[in-house]
Amino acid sequence: METSHNATTTTQVAKSAGSIGIAVFFSRILGLIREQVMAVLFGAGFYMDAFVVAFRIPNLLRDLFAEGALSAAFVTVFTDYDQKKGQEAAWRLANNVLLTLTLLLSLITILGIIFSEEIIRLMAPAFGQVAGKIALTRLMTNIMFPFLILVSLAAAVMGILNTKGRFFIPAMASTFFNVGSIVGGVLCAWWAPTFGQPPIVGMAVGTLIGGVLQLAIQLPSLKQSGFAWRPHLNLHNEGLRRIMILMIPAVIGLSATQINIFINTNFAARCAEGSVSWLNYAFRLMQFPIGIFGVAVAVATLPVISRQASQGDMRALKATYVSSLTMAFLLTIPASFGLAFLAHPIIRLIFEHGRFHALDTLHTAEALAYYSVGLFAYSTVKVTVPVFYALRDTKYPVIASFLAVATNILFVSLTLDAFQHKAIALSTSITMIVNFVFLSVVLYRKVGGYDLRYLIVSLIKITLASLAMGLLAYYLYYAVGRVLDQRLFLNQIIALLSVMAVAVLVYFVLIRWLGIKEYQEVLGSLKRRFLGK
Repeated sequence: METSHNATTTTQVAKSAGSIGIAVFFSRILGLIREQVMAVLFGAGFYMDAFVVAFRIPNLLRDLFAEGALSAAFVTVFTDYDQKKGQEAAWRLANNVLLTLTLLLSLITILGIIFSEEIIRLMAPAFGQVAGKIALTRLMTNIMFPFLILVSLAAAVMGILNTKGRFFIPAMASTFFNVGSIVGGVLCAWWAPTFGQPPIVGMAVGTLIGGVLQLAIQLPSLKQSGFAWRPHLNLHNEGLRRIMILMIPAVIGLSATQINIFINTNFAARCAEGSVSWLNYAFRLMQFPIGIFGVAVAVATLPVISRQASQGDMRALKATYVSSLTMAFLLTIPASFGLAFLAHPIIRLIFEHGRFHALDTLHTAEALAYYSVGLFAYSTVKVTVPVFYALRDTKYPVIASFLAVATNILFVSLTLDAFQHKAIALSTSITMIVNFVFLSVVLYRKVGGYDLRYLIVSLIKITLASLAMGLLAYYLYYAVGRVLDQRLFLNQIIALLSVMAVAVLVYFVLIRWLGIKEYQEVLGSLKRRFLGK
């Protein structure tokens, strides 16, 4: 009976993750197109460095409020209310949270705009050595800061819809952000010189347009789920207080990556001009598999884990966690090897156009290879941290974040002079691996153990299959390159896609032969989504 229940839960998570993954796939494709547009128009250097830092300031807060602490805390408490107090109480809580969030983030946005120059000088003090760079960064920061409000509200709405079993539309929301930022950004970039501004400023306006679309596309589904906007503000509400209690330490607990990004931006600004851009392009590309696989599994797992924690069903919770972690390994470890072995041809194909040159390709590929080392850890931390919130324990994610930040500062300080921007990418991966190992060990002790043997055996099998796949892809690509002239863009596409197709096929054949059951769940989810079976 227990095995049947666990299999049902695994299928449920896989089905939801498949739905989210497909939606996020389209979003990430458009995200790559957005980065391509930026690379072609602005390359890597003065303008792009300024844009990256300007966007990073509200984006860092976005990740804390929208995709991190808020989502985890809100879904946990909202699920509990829905299960124990009924829909009316849950909707009243949602209205209270949305209004409180709007007021709080509006205040943060106003303060951010007022003190934007001071924040920039703290994050990238070396920008002050280049004439006009601080002023341009400040202008774009002020334009993009309200994006924080829009995207945080969009994340809260996504949490509500996920709890109600609606995954596809919320996952598609970021697609509309990319559409708005590409189309709106390019049009505004074209018009910007008319107003005496450089074209890159138009891309900042496009980011704001994208934020509006990301929120607006979810509102019809929110209404269909039963929500009605009734402004309600009660700062003493027990549910809001529980969310805040979870959020305050969770802001730190989930922020290891973001704090390190802030610190690493400071380090990168000290390196050669273009380093901020190289690291950004590589990190954005790495977000592609994280978004499709890691975030998809995490978002699908959170409501299930929250419900099991609320019901006190620890046996089911542990089984769900192990299965979700294995699923994340199954999808992200081969992506890590693929990106590491094919970093240069991937970067060349996607970005080496217009103002993005061969030297930019080389340095961005170096960063991507080192970032890929920790790709699996990014995804598994996103699965692991919310389990602590569901269990109402936030102190260990806080400890993990401090451990990660300390590790990062130490490693980069020792290696920056010798390895420049590559030191930052490798350190980011190492700190996320340390974060994951620490949290998974603590969780193992906290819940009285989970099926560690199955997890480790699966990890070894997946790693071996991924290594074989990566080596095959590497040597096969350069064998194909001797046949096809790689100076032709079409030949680059044919070579890369054909090699990737063969490598993925070989990987799944190996995984099936090695007998990892989550393989069947992932394929089953894809069949249901694409073939209706």
